Amino acid sequence: MALSDLQKLFVVSTATQMWQQDLLMNAYFQGSAVGANLRNMLLGHQPVKPLTSPFDEAITGRLRSDSAAIRRAGKNVQEASSMVGVAAGAVDAIKSVLKEMQSLAQQIKDGDLTYSADVANQYNSLRDSIKPIIEGTYHNGIALLDKNQWGTDQISGDGKVYIQSLLGTRAAGGGFDVVFHELDKAGLAALAGANLGNVPAGSLQAELDKVSAYVGNMENLQDIYSKRASGLQYQAAALDSQADLLDRAVDARRQTPALSLEEILIRLLLRQTGTLVDETS
Repeated sequence: MALSDLQKLFVVSTATQMWQQDLLMNAYFQGSAVGANLRNMLLGHQPVKPLTSPFDEAITGRLRSDSAAIRRAGKNVQEASSMVGVAAGAVDAIKSVLKEMQSLAQQIKDGDLTYSADVANQYNSLRDSIKPIIEGTYHNGIALLDKNQWGTDQISGDGKVYIQSLLGTRAAGGGFDVVFHELDKAGLAALAGANLGNVPAGSLQAELDKVSAYVGNMENLQDIYSKRASGLQYQAAALDSQADLLDRAVDARRQTPALSLEEILIRLLLRQTGTLVDETS
């Protein structure tokens, strides 16, 4: 039976469409870079990275550069906060030791504890535990409490550590100093349990006054460090927020989002086979 003109048109149209799709699939599967990427995608290899628009990358370059610089500054400030926090923790440990020494002296003064060689040795043992804390408090190789280890490329002789937090050089105001305070190692080492025996008279009170003064100094210093660490942490969070804002500005500035290989293929196939919505008008 002979085919009508309409049936012939249908057969030719269907054959042409199948031929076009076969040609398209061969072009993408046979020997091209796109085909290789597509085969890798279908075979479960690592996903293909989205393609980028050179125009978009060019016009957002300054924003992305500023965002990266601000984010690095935020990390530096966060590092400074951690550094000061380490110092605060070490000072708190020293304060706790001094409070134990203060308690021993106060108990002897009040008559709640009788002075003896054992009490003096206990007092001296507590005192001797302070020196390792001072000499062994580090952050990334920087001695934070021991002035004898200052005067290096990382920390100045007066206890200043420079933090790069903004664009520019140090001379141009591109950062700030975090200042660490010298501890009186000689005075702390001079505390002596023998003075708790109150010989000569008045030595007990003098010893109690000295250790109480050191407790007060440590409380003040710990408060300074703790507040400084909190302030730096807040500053670091503010810098991260600025970087996030610039990143959002980059996304908003892009003319078109980057397309993955899958999206490119789907769009090309739909262009050949048609879509449910007419996008040509």
